[in-house]
Amino acid sequence: MADHPINNIMDTAMVNIKEMINVDTIIGNPVDTPDGSVIIPVSKVSFGLAAGGAEYGGAVDFSQQTSGDKVIAPVKYPFAGGSGAGVSISPTAFIVSNSSGVQLIPINECSAVEKLINMIPDVMNKVNDLITNKMGKSKE
Repeated sequence: MADHPINNIMDTAMVNIKEMINVDTIIGNPVDTPDGSVIIPVSKVSFGLAAGGAEYGGAVDFSQQTSGDKVIAPVKYPFAGGSGAGVSISPTAFIVSNSSGVQLIPINECSAVEKLINMIPDVMNKVNDLITNKMGKSKE
């Protein structure tokens, strides 16, 4: 089973992924600014790999072995396979080092739910103002 074609596909995919992996992808190269600060980008990296294959109908190979009057006929099936890989890189933060110290500055990527939660106080204030205005007009 060591010389099965799927092994070649997996080996090729893994070699190519190893070439993409680099520590500079996660913790980026430092950037010096004119004021003496150093900024280092930090990213989240995700890799995915999929590979598969199948053998499908083929011809019987009678040239292999014979056992007495009985022919042992291994079947050779053609092989079809493939692989794919994906990479996702998302910036998550910056490390800033300057004369006042070192800071981690996260990049806020608010989801729709977070945005809705952040809007709740404003909506409540507007509803409260609306009710107060209606109550004031009804007394007049």
